[in-house]
Amino acid sequence: MRVSKWGNSLAVRLPKALVEQLGLKEGDRLNVVAAKYGTIEVETNHDRRRRALKRMASRNWTFPDGCRFDRDEANER
Repeated sequence: MRVSKWGNSLAVRLPKALVEQLGLKEGDRLNVVAAKYGTIEVETNHDRRRRALKRMASRNWTFPDGCRFDRDEANER
């Protein structure tokens, strides 16, 4: 892959095989999660959410009896 100038930034064009492997489409966002020794590891937002939900589920949190989550109440200002 070749690094190219894109405005004031640099960009890398992803090969079609990688795009298909990651299931990417135009407008998707990627996060660079590791970069070392000439290797870059990326993660899609979908992968990041799935990892976060898995981590949360592994904690086996439970709500006390009678507890009710009310989104509107939680977001009152």
